Amino acid sequence: MNDRRIRKVVIVGGGTAGWMTAAALARFLEHQPAAIELVESEAIGTVGVGEATIPPIRNFNAVLGIDEIDFIKATQATFKLGIAFEDWRVQGSRWFHGFGDYGPKIDGVSPHHHWRRLRAAGDPTSHEAYSLTTQMAALNRFRPPVPDPRSVYSNYAYAFQFDAGLYARYLRGYAEARGVTRTEGKIAKVELRGGDGFVEAVVLEDGRRLEGDLFIDCSGFRGLLIEEALGTGYEDWSHWLPVNRALAVPSSRVGELTPYTTASADAAGWRWRIPLQHRTGNGYVFCDAFTSEDEAAATLLSKLDGKALDTPRPLRFVTGRRRKIWNRNVVAVGLSSGFIEPLESTSIHLIQNAIGRLIEHFPDRDFDPRRAEVFNALSAAEIDHIRDFIVLHYVTAQRDDTPFWRHVRSIDPPDALKEQLQRFRRTGEALLKTDESFLEPSWLAIYLGQDIVPEAHDPRADAISLAELADGMRRRREAVRQAAEALPSHAAFIDRFCRAPPP
Repeated sequence: MNDRRIRKVVIVGGGTAGWMTAAALARFLEHQPAAIELVESEAIGTVGVGEATIPPIRNFNAVLGIDEIDFIKATQATFKLGIAFEDWRVQGSRWFHGFGDYGPKIDGVSPHHHWRRLRAAGDPTSHEAYSLTTQMAALNRFRPPVPDPRSVYSNYAYAFQFDAGLYARYLRGYAEARGVTRTEGKIAKVELRGGDGFVEAVVLEDGRRLEGDLFIDCSGFRGLLIEEALGTGYEDWSHWLPVNRALAVPSSRVGELTPYTTASADAAGWRWRIPLQHRTGNGYVFCDAFTSEDEAAATLLSKLDGKALDTPRPLRFVTGRRRKIWNRNVVAVGLSSGFIEPLESTSIHLIQNAIGRLIEHFPDRDFDPRRAEVFNALSAAEIDHIRDFIVLHYVTAQRDDTPFWRHVRSIDPPDALKEQLQRFRRTGEALLKTDESFLEPSWLAIYLGQDIVPEAHDPRADAISLAELADGMRRRREAVRQAAEALPSHAAFIDRFCRAPPP
């Protein structure tokens, strides 16, 4: 029988995308005949912006068999309960997107409908009073959730904030221990196969030639294989998401160690703050049509809460995605596949899901095009959904104090988002597919945080008397607050269980 299994996988580029791919393939192809080789150059820097994640990163680490405490110590990680959004609705506003819900359903109805009913009756209580992750974050408290569904501590999740460079190094050790070969060198040429135009080999500057059956493009924004060699094409989403530049700079860590990332709206975009054990990551994502790089750098540096440890490093990008993520025998992973600004910490999540999707639809050397078609359709649906979720933050903002914010308020959203936003305004429904990256509680955090209150609530919520509902909701929020107050501080939890050694 003719064995058509993949014999050689070549990963072009290291960094987070490259080494996540190498580690996962080493784990899942360990009983296959495929050799895995990663080629990267120390002379080419990695972007390294993605230092904050969302909860599925824990699944990725778990399936690799990575010990969580060991990982936290190796990457100087902290815990993340969500993202605090400052000055987004209007200047001075603050709301929280937490990795949890607003409590269990009441008589089969999502609790925000009952909250909306009380609000219409004059109750001023914020929806955030019913969110345990929001209350934990406000108090800088942390503990992992418990498996017992009866516990108030069961219905939330957490992610990590870590040093992306250290994570890549950690995964490199994991991958090399499982047989992945690392080759140092810059790629000078890509050779295409006659007839079908598949990539046959990459040639390094010193003349070495690396052949492969399957090539994974982790070369970053450049898209060395997927775009420069194959000319796949790119969908530009700048008309929906106009920010196109970023400056990143680390600073010394000061103050309390917060279990969340902060996204602060600014004159021409927004700034991130990501607290790690050994330092704080900072950045300013902006649109160069509304401010200069020098002005953006001055703004970023002036608003650091610790001493800058470097000069701001600039990044240029165009928001969008490749028209095909899998083209011929090349699969793009990470920035080479497309880019959505890091507002909701989705960059590493998209890497993780692309790897999982590739493993699920892993080809043989015949490269049945139907595998690529399914892969591309699923990839496009996922990134389009995340795009709409990010656009939602901008089009629901009420700021009009700068030209940038007046511009984003005028953006015409993608059709699917426009329909979804209209439905929520009318009925309070956030009907989503169950396989989407962000589910109802996440969309509610944005809608209600931006003060988009539905015109009506689910009529089933009226089955409870108003007095009974008010008493039940009061007891619910008191239980949430007491549960948060009973927890140790984020810093105390880290000190006890997973303090990293000094770098």
